[in-house]
Amino acid sequence: MADIIRLKAPGGIDQLELVSVELPPPGPTEIRLRQTAIGVNFVDIYQRLGLYPLPEAVPGVEGVGVVAAVGAEATSAKVGDRVVYAGYPVGTYASERNLPAWRAIKLPGGLDDALVASTFVKGMTAYMLLNRVYPVGPGATILVHSAAGGLGQLLTRWASDRGATVIGTVSSEAKAAIARAAGAHHVIVGRDADFAKSVADLTDSRGVDVAVDGVGGTTLAKTLACVRPFGVVASIGQAAGPIPPLRVEDLGPRRSLMLARPSVMAYMNDLDAYRSAAAAVLEALQAGILKVEGRAYRLSEAKQAHADLEAGRTSGALYLTP
Repeated sequence: MADIIRLKAPGGIDQLELVSVELPPPGPTEIRLRQTAIGVNFVDIYQRLGLYPLPEAVPGVEGVGVVAAVGAEATSAKVGDRVVYAGYPVGTYASERNLPAWRAIKLPGGLDDALVASTFVKGMTAYMLLNRVYPVGPGATILVHSAAGGLGQLLTRWASDRGATVIGTVSSEAKAAIARAAGAHHVIVGRDADFAKSVADLTDSRGVDVAVDGVGGTTLAKTLACVRPFGVVASIGQAAGPIPPLRVEDLGPRRSLMLARPSVMAYMNDLDAYRSAAAAVLEALQAGILKVEGRAYRLSEAKQAHADLEAGRTSGALYLTP
């Protein structure tokens, strides 16, 4: 029997329930994974709320575990392998699960299960943003909202390691210290701060090359004012609520901005992109470039993990342990 967190219907945390189920044997091209750590991400909340369709009854998009059984045609993994995976099919909130064997990436020794499970998807997202959406390197300036969060810290660390200047926004002085420790060169503090003016002051009115906005709500329209002409705004979420409609005139021609709405889930559906990004993330974890403090919850505490993440009561990364 496997313990799973099942979503009864889209809605609040009360729609999550812990149940035990009998799993079928893995299919010919599948593996059975006994999970040791499960990442918690904002996409899980979007799935729970119904903003993103949840094709299965179990949320979650990443996990780490040990292969317990292998389908007859699954030659890429063997029983006892320690692996990480992310992407579709969803359903990681479980003590055990079946998944396509091609999703499993063998873990090198020395990497902690909890560290990997809580940073893998966020690391893949950072890789996508810093490579596919806008190549960030020496001389670039990047604005990172929620720089003390799990993704924010990883973006800050990786961009800073590449020689870019990072401007972060945070809600409190405590979170400002976390962002600075992650490598942010400048930190703008306060939920109501005029960050567009601060960015203008910090860049001599030039603006940043790229801005990453996972806040959404009314913040995205303000973020547009932070980016230089022909720069990129990457909208990757809406933690603060739905994003009001934008007019095409808000992007140009006067501002000449490019607006991206990239999905890491879509990115990870490409096998070559998935494997390349996974290799880069694991290498950066081994090198110590990517690291973030994790906060553990039991699988049975998934409701509380969602509540804490949704309310902004956490910094760093969250993960569940079966």
